[in-house]
Amino acid sequence: MTSNPFFEPSELPYELPPFARLRHEHFLPAFERGMADELAEVAAIGANPDPPTFENTLEALERSGAILDRVRRVFFNKASSDADEATEALEAEIAPRLAAHEDALLLDAALFARIDELYRRREELGLDAEQLRLLERHHTLRVRAGALLGAEQQRRLRELNAEIATLSAEFTRNLRAATAAAALVLDRPEDLAGLPADQVAAAAENAKALGHDGAYVLSLKNFSNQTELAALTDPALRERLLAASLGRGLPENGRIAVALARLRAERAALLGHPNHAAWQVADQTAGTTEAVEAMLHRLVTPAVANARREGEALAEAAGVAEIRASDWQFYSERVRKERFALDAADLRPYLELERVLRDGVFHAAGLVYGITFTERPDLLAYHEDARVFEVHDADGGPLGLYIGDFFARESKRGGAWMNELVSQSRLLGQRPVVVNNLNIAKPPAGEPVLLTWDEVTTLFHEFGHALHGLFSDVRYPLLSGTGVPRDFVEFPSQVNEMWADWPEVLAHYARHHLTGEPMPPELPARLREAENFGEGFRLVEYLGAALLDWAWHTLPAGQDPGEAEEFEAAALERYGLALPAIPPRYRTGYFAHIFTNDYAAGYYGYCWAEVLDADTVRWFKENGLSVRESGEIFRRELLSKGGSVDSLGAFRAVVGRDPEIEPLLARRGLLA
Repeated sequence: MTSNPFFEPSELPYELPPFARLRHEHFLPAFERGMADELAEVAAIGANPDPPTFENTLEALERSGAILDRVRRVFFNKASSDADEATEALEAEIAPRLAAHEDALLLDAALFARIDELYRRREELGLDAEQLRLLERHHTLRVRAGALLGAEQQRRLRELNAEIATLSAEFTRNLRAATAAAALVLDRPEDLAGLPADQVAAAAENAKALGHDGAYVLSLKNFSNQTELAALTDPALRERLLAASLGRGLPENGRIAVALARLRAERAALLGHPNHAAWQVADQTAGTTEAVEAMLHRLVTPAVANARREGEALAEAAGVAEIRASDWQFYSERVRKERFALDAADLRPYLELERVLRDGVFHAAGLVYGITFTERPDLLAYHEDARVFEVHDADGGPLGLYIGDFFARESKRGGAWMNELVSQSRLLGQRPVVVNNLNIAKPPAGEPVLLTWDEVTTLFHEFGHALHGLFSDVRYPLLSGTGVPRDFVEFPSQVNEMWADWPEVLAHYARHHLTGEPMPPELPARLREAENFGEGFRLVEYLGAALLDWAWHTLPAGQDPGEAEEFEAAALERYGLALPAIPPRYRTGYFAHIFTNDYAAGYYGYCWAEVLDADTVRWFKENGLSVRESGEIFRRELLSKGGSVDSLGAFRAVVGRDPEIEPLLARRGLLA
C-alpha cells in the first residue's frame, strides 16, 4: 500500500500526523511493515562487520523504527481517545505481536554484544554526558529484559510477555464495555435533584449521544467516588451510583488481574527478582521496595486518624452513628458549607473551560516560562473535539504543538492523561506534538462548560505533563520528554498544579462566565481551608489504591492469590486501610493504571513524586527569585532534560539539595 500515510514522515507542520488522510485500513499494514523494517534495521546493525562505535550502533539504533513509531503513537492515542470495535479488535490482535517484536529487539544477541562491548569500554570512548546516558540506558533496558538469560529462559520470557500483553488488552476491552454498561439511565430531571442545571443538561446531552433520547445518563469516570455524589440529594441514587462504580469489571477483570499478577511474578523470578515490584522499582528513583514501603507505611496511620476525624464530623452532620461510603461526599459538601461557608457549586460559574484554559493554564505558562499559544484551526486533529495550538518560545521561535481533547465520549476511556504524537529529538530534527485528554461532560451546544475545582486542577496537572514533553531539548529519542523513571514522571505535572490557585493566575481566569466579575476574594481562602478538611479522605483513598497495587505485585512466583475480591479485601485489612466508608480510589476491576498501563507496582509514584513536588513548590515560594527566573531554572535544569540526566540529580540541580518529606507532611496535615 504505497499510499499509506505512515510510510513517510508527515509534511504537515511539526510532522503532525495527517489525520484527514488516515483510515483504519492503514494501521495493520503500517504495523507489519514497521515491525519488519525495524527488525531488518536492527539485524543490519548487529551484522555490521566494523567494530562497534557509538555512531554505528547506538545512533543507528536511535534512527531505526520510524514507521513503527509513527503508527504506534497514532494508533494507541486513538485506542484510548476515540476507540471503536475495529480499533479494539486490532488492539487485541496487535498487542501480543508488538510484545514479541519488542522481545526480538531487546533480546537480539548480535546487537546486545555490540552494546555490551561499548558499555564495558564506556570510560574510554570519550562520550559526552548525554551519549553516556544513552549507552547506559540501552544496556540496562536489555539486561532488565533478559538479554543475559539462556535460550530456554528467553523462550519462556517471550511467552510470558505475549500472554501479559494479550490479557492487558482484554482488560481494557472489558473495562470500556463495563464502564459503558454501568452508566445510570434516569427518566426524569427530578431524579437528578441537587445537580446544577448545567450538569443536568449535560446528562440529557449524554443520553442523546448514547441513544436514550428524553432520558438522562450519568456515565462513570474511571475512579471510585463519582463527582456527582457530592450533590445528588437522593441517598438511594447515590448508593446506586457508587455501587455501579465499585462493581465495574468484576468478575471478568478480577480473573484477568489474578492471571496478570501470577505471570508478572513468574517473569520477575526468571529475571532474578523476588517479585514484580522488586524488578520494577530497581529501575526507578526509589531504588528498593523497602524505600517505597517505608514511605507508604509512614503515611497510613496519620492518614487514617485524619480520615476518622473527618468521618465523625460527617456522621454528626448527617445525624447518624456512622457515615456510609455513598454519603461521604454529600455530607463533606454540607460540612464545607457550614464550616467554611463554601459551596462547590458557588465556584463553578467562575470556572468556565475556555477561560481556565487561555487565561489560566496558558497564562501561567507565559508567566513562568514566557511561552505563547496560537490556536491553529487549519490543522486537523483526530477528533472534532480535539483542538490544535501552536506553541512559541519566549523569543518567538517555534516550540511544538499542543492538542487539547477535553470532553468525555463513549469512545474515550475514563480519566485524564497526556500522549506524545511526536517526541522531540535533535538527532531526528523533530519538535514535540503533545496531547492532553480529559473527560469533562459536554453540555448542549451553546451552553458554557463550567468546571469543578477538581477538573481545573486536573487540567493544570495534565498540562504539566504536556510541558515536560514540549520543553524537551535532548538529542536522542529514547531520552526525550517524559522518558524518565515512572516514579518521577508525575513530579512535573504535580508541580504545575500550584499555578491553579496562585493568586496572580487565579485572579486572571476565575471570572463569572456571564458578568465577567472576578471570583470573590474570600472564596479561594475558603477553598484552601475546605480542602484541608478533606485531606484524610483523599490520602486514605489514594493509599488504598497504591497499597492494593503493591499487594498484587509483591506476590512471589508460584503463589496463588485466590479470588480477586477476597485478595483485595485481605490486602486492605493487612495494610490497615479496610475502611468501609472510604473505598480505594481504584478497585481491581477498573484499576487500568496497573493492569493495562505501565504503572504496575508504580502507583506509589504519585506520592513519591509529591514529596519532590511539595518541596519544589516551597522552593518556588521561598527562593527569593521572581516566578520567571525560577521557571527558567526549573525548565533548564529539569524539564528540558528528559531522561538524559539522573532524575534526582536534576531535582538537586533545581533545589540545591536532596528532597525532604516535611513539606508533603505539612501539605497533607500530617506533621502533628
